[in-house]
Amino acid sequence: MRVDALDAHALRRRLRGPGLRLRTGPVLNNIRSPLEAVARGIALHYAAHPVEDEGFADFHVSVERPFGPRRWWRPQVLFKIDGASPFTPLPGDQGFPILEWGLNWCLTGLYHRFLTLHAAVLERHGRALVLPAPSGSGKSTLCAALALSGWRLLSDELALIDPATGLIHPLPRPVSLKNASIEIVRRFAPSARFGPPVHETVKGTVVHMSPPAEGVARAAEPARPGWIVLPRWAAGQPAQLQPLPKAQALMRLIENAFNYNVHGLAGFERLARMVDDSACHRFSYARLEEAVPVFDALAGRAGAA
Repeated sequence: MRVDALDAHALRRRLRGPGLRLRTGPVLNNIRSPLEAVARGIALHYAAHPVEDEGFADFHVSVERPFGPRRWWRPQVLFKIDGASPFTPLPGDQGFPILEWGLNWCLTGLYHRFLTLHAAVLERHGRALVLPAPSGSGKSTLCAALALSGWRLLSDELALIDPATGLIHPLPRPVSLKNASIEIVRRFAPSARFGPPVHETVKGTVVHMSPPAEGVARAAEPARPGWIVLPRWAAGQPAQLQPLPKAQALMRLIENAFNYNVHGLAGFERLARMVDDSACHRFSYARLEEAVPVFDALAGRAGAA
């Protein structure tokens, strides 16, 4: 069963009761929340995701109001895992963003089945495009545009690399867009589904974009590494793809690995093999209309090889 098979009442009953057992790629989350903003966000952005009624849940999480006066006066929201809150409350209108950030925190801090990188990942012709980059680099903007232009979205934030096989496993969840990138992507793809803007977060104004249904439907299909590209948004600059030395690519992957220390030597060897198996580039751009054809051509050359 999918989330969109539940009517509004059934969805809220699960969220307010035993929890909604939401499957996101290899991860099963049991989510509870009495907040309407959370229910609406899940209904919109996770409509095509599977709901399961049994099986081991990797994480039991909730988004709720704290007790005390703040429940009514300047309301706040708390993210909890197993009943404990790992970080401070946020303003009351940030219920859905704190759920998304909390799920990311669970994966990066507690889930070590995979070697996990801070990177967007997309797929074409069975090969994964990995975009490791810090916030503000234009990574999510580029990721959203490619996902809306025929590339399969594996993840906007986290690359899940199987240490044994090197395959990258999908985690198709909403794409988080911030500040100026929101209108850039809206203009590029007006038909995409966007949630309401949430203002004055720690990241500025945030809007979530629903993942394309194809990526969700193919969430059990991993991809082998194909390209590692370091993106950078540069105002007024033409789209430019340049070769990147593999040693520099390896160092960037290590810098963006959340649990590299957990996997140790095996993690280093896996990332080194990933770099060896990938074409490595730097990429700068200012306009999505110029950026997307560059990646389509990159994939086309690989597909014809």
